[in-house]
Amino acid sequence: MRATALGIAVPAELGRLYFAAQAVAGAAWWVAVFTVPFVRDATLGSIDPVLMALADVPLFVVGSALAAAGVRAAAPIATGWTLLVAVSLAVYATVTTQAGWGVVAMIAASAGSAVALCSVRWGRIPTAWVVKGPFGFRPAAPGRGRAAPVLATLGQIVVFWGFFLVVLPLVISALEQRWGLAVPLPSPIAAAVSIVGAVVLALASTLGLWSGVTMSALGDGTPLPAAMTTRLVVAGPYRWVRNPMALAGITQGAAVGLLLGSWLVVLYAVAGSAVWNLVVRPHEEDDLEARFGPDFVAYRTHVRCWLPRLTPYAPVSPR
Repeated sequence: MRATALGIAVPAELGRLYFAAQAVAGAAWWVAVFTVPFVRDATLGSIDPVLMALADVPLFVVGSALAAAGVRAAAPIATGWTLLVAVSLAVYATVTTQAGWGVVAMIAASAGSAVALCSVRWGRIPTAWVVKGPFGFRPAAPGRGRAAPVLATLGQIVVFWGFFLVVLPLVISALEQRWGLAVPLPSPIAAAVSIVGAVVLALASTLGLWSGVTMSALGDGTPLPAAMTTRLVVAGPYRWVRNPMALAGITQGAAVGLLLGSWLVVLYAVAGSAVWNLVVRPHEEDDLEARFGPDFVAYRTHVRCWLPRLTPYAPVSPR
């Protein structure tokens, strides 16, 4: 896969290969449902497997197989059904506390099916929508002084951290408990994990604040695409790693998962890192290259996205 201006290029062959694997996995799962009581209880709960199979086998298993064979109409049908089952199972599990593992499996299948559908229909994942409308990249208005961008950035941090590091993790953790997916740890281990989570959260939050203030104070803008910096910032943590705010945010999410004792929240942080890296970052870096040209190209060449340098990067001043 490679990123383009229109999105992430994914060959149609990979999409069909995924649908083939999904058809085989779906068939194997149905065999297990009818032969292994544990699998039936963990993934379907009290749902009648016969009634479910009457719809799921033709729409999910056969539909995926036909999509793998190149039948274009089958891919959206299999994907739509997968999404419907994932949502329905999530509601069922939340109400009954049953079939939690079925929810997780179908959420994963929904994501895979959606990517595969884009692959077989367009040969790419159309990620360009993330930079349209209110999310489009626009430089901040000039002449606001240094304090205004810093205050705006701090306000954004409060809103985004509150939602992505408090509200969403609490909801995910509650659903994990409700769906019967929580993994209880012995008290000493749970306490140690919480302490590690608290320490990592404090360090990552410090990095996030340092990065945000540095960017806004020196770049005359904010981290949000709608009011981006007007100058390339190569100072503070940006001398060691190219995306310290993203690195901090993902680490914060994982740390919150440790604090809550929730493996689903940790998985949420990991999934968020993949989405940001594949969907947002390519478009952001295209915009930075278009605005800052060779300076950004040199910076990107010498400073990695995720792994910090051992020594701080020092841009070469033009003679």
